Parts: sequence; C-alpha cells; structure tokens
Amino acid sequence: MATKLDLRKELRHLYEPPAREVVAVEVPAMSFLMVDGRGDPNVSREYQEAVEVLYGLAYALKFASKRAGIDYPMMPLEGLWWVEGAGTVGFDMMAHRDAWQWTMMIMQPDHVTADQVEAAVAALGRKKGLAALAKVRFERFEEGLVAQVMHVGPYSAEKPTIDRVHAYIAAQGCVPSGKHHEIYLGDPRRGAPEKLRTVIRQPMRRR
Repeated sequence: MATKLDLRKELRHLYEPPAREVVAVEVPAMSFLMVDGRGDPNVSREYQEAVEVLYGLAYALKFASKRAGIDYPMMPLEGLWWVEGAGTVGFDMMAHRDAWQWTMMIMQPDHVTADQVEAAVAALGRKKGLAALAKVRFERFEEGLVAQVMHVGPYSAEKPTIDRVHAYIAAQGCVPSGKHHEIYLGDPRRGAPEKLRTVIRQPMRRR
C-alpha cells in the first residue's frame, strides 16, 4: 500500500485562507511545473495548451509516484499575472487582456525530482505530443511574506477583493513586492461562477 501524503492538510494555511479577512502568511520555497505565456485566458490557445500540458504532466507524475509507493492529492492550478512595464506589482485588471502575461503552474511535492519530470515529459511527448511540452520548466519558487484572502465568485468580480488585499498591505506599513498570484480551487467548467473559490495572493515587503 502506498504512503499517503496529506498535502491539502499540511498546506491548508497556504491554500485555504478565510474569505472574511485578509491574512498574512509566509510562503516557503516549493517546487512547481511552470509554463509562461501571454494573452487573454478566455480566448488564448496558448493558455489552453499550457493548462492542458500542466495537468497532463502533474497527473503522470502523481501516478508514477503512487506506483513507486507514495501517493498524494493533485494540487490546484495557480497563476502569476502581470503586465509588461507596470512595475513590481505588474497586474492591472483594466488593461487590455491581450497584454496580460502569465505563468501557470502546479505545485509538486518535495520527493518529485527533475529527472522524474524529464521522464514524464518524454513519455507524454511520445503519447500525446502536446505542443506546450517544450515550454515546461520545473523549478523552486519562493514568495516569502504575502497577504491573501479567499475570493468567492466569478473571476470577473475579483477587483474589489484585490483592492482589499492591497488596502491590507498598506495598513501593515508594507508595499506590494511581486506578481499578482491566484490559486484556482474550483473548475469553471463544472461549477456555477458565483460558487468558484480563488485564493488572491500578493507578496509584500516592509517599506
């Protein structure tokens, strides 16, 4: 029987913030599958291909790990968002969507290695030949101190929630210091928009 890693429980403070209040947490370095791109996620083929390849690789790694004796839950899709030339915060929801730049990513547990990712990429390439496979990278990513909150509702209604996060940062005597970060706990293809849950996260630093 495979050992079960309860990542959802271990990382609950990072992936299940409250909706009623913005909170500050320290985010350690973690390993991610990542794909970079640009454009409106609603119409961009590049975005759809990035998400498809990330899920394909993440599931392949999960199943390979389970066969080797370690099982773990699939972690959610995450996105870093910014607009070129917009400074350190770098994301303006009012900007033209075709100017949005993004890094989509899925966290991997510490026992997953670069060699295992390389093998999964090769295997998936032979099986499906996904176009975005060549864009995938596997690396450590550390955000440090962040402010975050749970947004409940459609993505199009996020701006007031984002404003709350930035107001909290200012109230702490801090300034935003990294890219706008979203963690998607719901699937827009399967659930009602008003019930979607999205973690809104913003790195910050002392003035």
